[in-house]
Amino acid sequence: MAPMTKPETILKQAEGLVSVGQSHAALQSFTEMFSSKRFRTTPLASLEPIMIRFVELCVEMRKGRIAKEGLMQYKNTAQNTSVGSIEVVIQKFVSLADAKLQEAQEKAEKAAADAVADVDDLEAIETPESILLGAVSGDQSRDRTDRALVTPWLKFLWESYRTALETLKNNARLQAIYHQIAQQAFQFCLKHQRKVEFRRLCETLRLHLSNVAKYAHQPHAVNLQDPDTLQHYLDARFAQLNTSVELELWQEAFRSVEDVHNLLIMAKKAPRPAMMANYYEKLTKIFLMSGNALYHAAAWGKFYAVTTTIGGKSDEELGRLAGQVLVSALAVPVNQKAEESVEEIKGRTGRLTSLLGLSKTPTRTGLLKDALSRNVLKLASETIRSLYTILEVTFDPLTLCTQVAPLFRTLSEDASYAPYLPLLQRALLSRLISQLAQVYSSIKIENLLALLQPLRDALADLGGDPTIYQPEQIEAHIMRGTHAGELSVRIDHASGTLEFVDDPFTGADDSHASSSAHGIVVQPSAASLVRTRLSGIAGALNHALAIIDPPPVSSAEEQRARVTALITAADAERKALQLRRAIVARRRELLSELAARKEKEEQSRRSEESRQVKVDESRRALEDARRREIERAREEIRQRRNEEARQLAQSLRERGNLKVDIDDVENLNTDSLMRLQVEQLEKEKKERESRLRVIAKRIDHTERAYRQEERPLLAKDYELQQASDRATFEQIQKGRVDTARLAHKRDLETKKRLSRILPEFEARKTIILEKRGAEYERKQTAAQAKIEEEKAKRRAEVLKVREKERLSQETEERFRREAEEREQRQREEEEQRQQAAENAKREEEARAVQMREERERQRAADLERIKQQQQREEEAARRAEERRRPQPAAIPATAAAQDGVWRRAGVPSAPTPPPIRTPPRSESPAPSGPPRLFGRGGASAGWRAREQAKATGTAAGGPAPSSGASEEPKKAENKDDGFQTTKNVWKPSRLRGQQ
Repeated sequence: MAPMTKPETILKQAEGLVSVGQSHAALQSFTEMFSSKRFRTTPLASLEPIMIRFVELCVEMRKGRIAKEGLMQYKNTAQNTSVGSIEVVIQKFVSLADAKLQEAQEKAEKAAADAVADVDDLEAIETPESILLGAVSGDQSRDRTDRALVTPWLKFLWESYRTALETLKNNARLQAIYHQIAQQAFQFCLKHQRKVEFRRLCETLRLHLSNVAKYAHQPHAVNLQDPDTLQHYLDARFAQLNTSVELELWQEAFRSVEDVHNLLIMAKKAPRPAMMANYYEKLTKIFLMSGNALYHAAAWGKFYAVTTTIGGKSDEELGRLAGQVLVSALAVPVNQKAEESVEEIKGRTGRLTSLLGLSKTPTRTGLLKDALSRNVLKLASETIRSLYTILEVTFDPLTLCTQVAPLFRTLSEDASYAPYLPLLQRALLSRLISQLAQVYSSIKIENLLALLQPLRDALADLGGDPTIYQPEQIEAHIMRGTHAGELSVRIDHASGTLEFVDDPFTGADDSHASSSAHGIVVQPSAASLVRTRLSGIAGALNHALAIIDPPPVSSAEEQRARVTALITAADAERKALQLRRAIVARRRELLSELAARKEKEEQSRRSEESRQVKVDESRRALEDARRREIERAREEIRQRRNEEARQLAQSLRERGNLKVDIDDVENLNTDSLMRLQVEQLEKEKKERESRLRVIAKRIDHTERAYRQEERPLLAKDYELQQASDRATFEQIQKGRVDTARLAHKRDLETKKRLSRILPEFEARKTIILEKRGAEYERKQTAAQAKIEEEKAKRRAEVLKVREKERLSQETEERFRREAEEREQRQREEEEQRQQAAENAKREEEARAVQMREERERQRAADLERIKQQQQREEEAARRAEERRRPQPAAIPATAAAQDGVWRRAGVPSAPTPPPIRTPPRSESPAPSGPPRLFGRGGASAGWRAREQAKATGTAAGGPAPSSGASEEPKKAENKDDGFQTTKNVWKPSRLRGQQ
């Protein structure tokens, strides 16, 4: 599409494509327009019709991903100028998806009705087609219809809600439509019972809320300090809470309660009482389903307090609500402790307490006192008041169960009180045992069961569970109460009694907790007497002191002065309180102004830090990517090593050589596993040997002791055994004879009675045997024929299989030979290619050697030619030098010839330093003799000097130097001018050996 096309033209082209059935092309044209650069500068008045048509096409073709991309582009374009346009497009998108779902449901219902109308015989339960489809798919006709028609649109509507929420998230200007879509999504999950989608929706909303602080630096970021915004979030969370309760997703409901609580903490002003009443009501349901009776009763107390504050309830409603509060408090187990500690405040108990807005953990006694202080007892029904009186006021353990049984029948008929019956039964059992402990020191278990018999009868009549008052359940309940410290009971199974322990040295805290939990105390226990003995003595002494020495009576003037002082102090305290109130109000105003100023400074600081945050995020992203890559490589190496170690440990464990948990070998390698195996085997061997040695010794000692003890008793036991065996034998023998006589008598009578039918029996037996013999022969003949037939079939099948195997083997053999021939040819061709390559390589090497030798010869020839040229030049230079110089004197020439060094006349010679030898160069041939700088003679001597030197050397007896031999270098002497002849210098081969 051309980049300069107008939006109106694009819309017309799309309508034309749709009219000819090219919906995909029309959608593609809209997508290309969204990706163009002119899309952001296009007026919104032209874009809104295009977006509406775009979402219509996306809904018709179920293109959720394309719709999401287009909506995100449109939101980025229109969020700064027209928020209403975004709301219109989003609402259109969601409403179209909802309409398509309703249309699909209508089609499914119509298809189901048509299927019923097509049935010919209404008396036929199922048709053959439905039976076959049910056996194949396992679904009914309606289920298959819904899956084909409704499910795709149901899924698309869910994706539409998610797309709308992702598009509208974290934008303060779109909060209204965002929460409206969230409410519609809740209704969708509730209407269609989509529990899994509801959990995902809740997680999405929590993620959006957690990202509010992350995107706080953006232009239209959500500000949770704004009361309207916070109220929107609270309304959405309460709707989420109500939906989760209706769907019976109690874990999700508890998370929703935590979300609401966190938002309430952030709120600057108190929420509406009606909202808090809904909050506490949902908490009561959550705690009841979780089985937490204590916090369930506390939630009912908070709900009752808020409801009475709001007002508007009738007397009947208040009475029922008061009954709920009182029954829930009575249903709290008596032996449930409520100790407050730092660990519990930090843990689950602290969280539950904070959810209810309480400063400390609630107790059963506190809940009952709070309920009575709110006039709950007067508003409750007569049944609830009677139950409270029996359990908390009166003391009659022998008739307690008889009085409560009819009340339980009445409560079971009311649906609001029926869930509390199991808890009330346990509370009643605890109350009965505690009252019996105050009256009796012990009681028969049978008597206790007799006291509980009315309750068992009442539960049996009501269809409840009477096993709660069985002996095993009662014993378990007593053990739990004893373990918790609320009861001091010992069960004696030998005598079948319950013994109530009254220890005078029981801890003061436990006794106090027990007495406060159990209510009325008829007679103090030994522990309470020991604990209150000193305080009783102190009270008696104080009373006696008041009688012996009464305090003086004040006069009227002293009383008036005291009253005047009290009035003056009260006025001063009142003025101080007024001043303190004024100071607190002023401080509150200053704090609000300071908070506003800090908010402005924080906003500016966030805007200033946004750029730095972006830079830091990009740098951190690169570093994280690099670090993740390194960690991934390390993790792969570690996993590979762990896998090898785990495989080795698994193999050793399968063989029984290693007894170690496979999951605990993370830090072990193969060497450590082998070492651990060896150590474990050694340890097991030592332990087994030690255990066997101890067992053998113990058995030896035990057997020896047995034999020593039984030795004197063997003779006596033998005699007793003989007497007992003889008596037993005689008794058995007598019984056996009597039994045999009776059996023989009965057998004779039976024989006499059956002998009359013996001829008929023999005749019938003969007929049956003949008939069965003929039938056996017939079946045997048929079986033999069938065996022969099966043998023939089997023989033919075996021959056919063998022929097939032979043919397959011949085919495989032929293929194998062909493959071997091909491989042989390939090997020969490969060897020929390798041989040709080796020949070519050898020829190449020979050519290279020949060329290298040719270059060496050429180089030697060039060097020889250069040497000859240099020799001719030096010879010419030497002759020219000789012609230019005059003839030297004989004596100086002789001295020069002897020394080989030029000297100035009259100057004594100095000691010559050792010669400096210059190493020969690697690229030039080394000379055979010492190098010389000049020509044949010395430094400046001619042929006469040489002749004179020869004569002098011969007269001295030294050998005459031969031509071509090298002479030893002579020491040079330092002259006054500082010049010295250079020696050990390389010279050409033609000059070597010349003087």
